[in-house]
Amino acid sequence: MRVAVVGGHGQIARLLHPLLVAAGHQPVALARRKEYRPALDALGAELRLVDIENSTVDDFAAGLEGCDAVVFSAGGGPDGNASRKRTVDLEGSLKSIEAAQRLGIRRFVQVSAMVDQPVAADASEAWKAYLVAKRDADTALRDSALDWTILRPGHLTDDPPTDRVALGLDLPHENVTRGDVAAVLAAVLDRPDTIGRQWHLIGGDAPISEAIDAALER
Repeated sequence: MRVAVVGGHGQIARLLHPLLVAAGHQPVALARRKEYRPALDALGAELRLVDIENSTVDDFAAGLEGCDAVVFSAGGGPDGNASRKRTVDLEGSLKSIEAAQRLGIRRFVQVSAMVDQPVAADASEAWKAYLVAKRDADTALRDSALDWTILRPGHLTDDPPTDRVALGLDLPHENVTRGDVAAVLAAVLDRPDTIGRQWHLIGGDAPISEAIDAALER
């Protein structure tokens, strides 16, 4: 497959591209700066210039042209800017969904967050905005006619991947490495039985394929 990765120069995306290549797919990175091209070329990804915040649905459709699947892994980042949580995390997802529908691309995997966990009373406005944006993006994707899978990781870390995770409907907000999130993304893309599934994702004891199998049985 040609797999479009929205937020294609993000931390998870840069770990995902080589995994897609190893699985026989061609990653297509949607990112906003041409300066990213050498780094993405080295990872085996094709760069298509799309600025999530300033591009239209037409621009997104051009970026997705010829692709067979979409992974939405974009995020506004920990910059404390509440407004960017809406323009990136929500509106970027909505534009990606609409563009995929327009082009007839059915497979869509989205990286979200544990938006159904209690929010601390002293949480920042940016964090609250982030959770609302991810929640609304998930709702829009579930309500679409696309073949969706939604992953809701816990606290992301840059530790080396373990290739062992836990997936479930109600897991605690514990750590998971970005590398393990990327590996689960690559795995679910190739598994039609994960369509229509939404899971929390944290570090665990089970190899990824076994963790998916166990989550499907619940």
